[in-house]
Amino acid sequence: MAASSALAPPGFPTELHAGNRERLVAALRGKLSDSARPFRGLALLQGGEEQNRHCTDHLELFRQESYFAYLFGVREPGFYGAIDIASGQSILFAPRLPADYAVWMGEIKPLSYFKDRYKVDVVFYVDEIAQVLQDKFSEHGKPLLFLLYGKSSDSGNYSKPATFEGIEKFDTDLSTLHPIITECRVVKSDTEIALMQYANDVSSEAHIEVMRQVKPGMKEYQLESIFLHHAYMYGACRHCSYTCICATGENSSVLHYGHTAAPNDRTLNDGDMALMDMGAEYSFYGSDITCSYPINGKFNSNQRIVYNAVLKAHNAVISHMQPGVKWIDMHKLAEKTILESLEKENIIHGDIGAMMARRLGAVFMPHGLGHLLGIDTHDPGGYPEVRYGLE
Repeated sequence: MAASSALAPPGFPTELHAGNRERLVAALRGKLSDSARPFRGLALLQGGEEQNRHCTDHLELFRQESYFAYLFGVREPGFYGAIDIASGQSILFAPRLPADYAVWMGEIKPLSYFKDRYKVDVVFYVDEIAQVLQDKFSEHGKPLLFLLYGKSSDSGNYSKPATFEGIEKFDTDLSTLHPIITECRVVKSDTEIALMQYANDVSSEAHIEVMRQVKPGMKEYQLESIFLHHAYMYGACRHCSYTCICATGENSSVLHYGHTAAPNDRTLNDGDMALMDMGAEYSFYGSDITCSYPINGKFNSNQRIVYNAVLKAHNAVISHMQPGVKWIDMHKLAEKTILESLEKENIIHGDIGAMMARRLGAVFMPHGLGHLLGIDTHDPGGYPEVRYGLE
C-alpha cells in the first residue's frame, strides 16, 4: 500500500514571533528595572548568512540562526532585526539585492512584503542600519545596543554578536541579552507547542512508514531515505532537526551514528535490531523520536530482555513525572530501573545501591535522560552556567 497522511501543514504562524518579541521586551524591562537602569536601548540581532560549499559557487540550503528565527521568523538570509526596549517597536533590515538576483534567484520582494509577512513595525535596508538607529534612537545620547553574545554549554560555542559598518558609533552591551532570551526560549507558547506537536506527528508517521518497509538486505541509508521522503512529501518538512541516525546491529550502540564518517550504510541482516533516531522540523520547530525494533518483526530472547528493561525505565519515569520533580532524580530512577532489570536476568550481579553509587548505570546509559526541545534539538543549548554556579 502506498504511503499517505491525514496531516495538513498548518501554515506560517504569523503572530508567533511577535509574541516572542513581546516576551523578550518584558523580560528585558524586568532585568533593567531590577538593576535600576532606564528602559533605554535596542536588542539587535544579526541573522544567518548563506554559506558556499567551501570555495565553490554552490550555496548550501540555508536555515536561519535559531535566536533570530525565534524573534523574527525570517527564513531568508542576510537580515538584521532590532527591538526597541522602551516602545517595543520592531525593525527588520533586509539586504539590498542586486538587479540580477531576479534573473537567477527569483522575485526581489519589496520591503512591504517583509513587514506584512513577519509582522514587524518597520523595515529598512541593511545598509541603512547605522543611519536609521542614529536618527530614531539618539534622543538621550549615543544609542545603546544589546547584542547577542553567550556560550552554549552543549557545544562550547558562542553566539555571534551583530556587527555592521558604523557600530563603533554606538554603545554596546554584550552580557545582558543572551541569558534573558535563552530563558525566554525555555517556556513554550501554545503556538510553539502546536508546531512541535505537528513536527512530531509527521515524524511519527515517517517512522511507522520506515517500520512498514524495513526488511533484511536493505541498506541503512534506505531507511533514512524513506523517513526523509515521507516527512517532506506529506509533511512539508524540508529540514530535519538533526542528522538522521539509522543504526542496525552493532551500530545501534553508537550514540551519534549516521554522520559522514559513519554514514548509515550497513546492510541489514535477518535478526538485527534497528535503532531509528530521526526527527523532522517544521517552521523552525523540531522533533526528536527514537524507536527500536527487530527488523524481522520478532525479538529474540536477549533483545527482549534489553528492550523490556528500557521500556520499564521509560514507563517508570513517565509515571513519576509531575511539577516539582527534579530531572536528575528521574535520571537516577531510569538508571536504577535498568540495573534492576538486568540484575533480575542475571546479566549483572551485586547490590543495586552499590552499583548506583559507582554509577554503573552510565555504562548502559552514558547520555542524559533527555533534553529540552524547540527551535533546536537541544533547545536552547544547555543551561546558563552562571545561574547554576558553574562559572
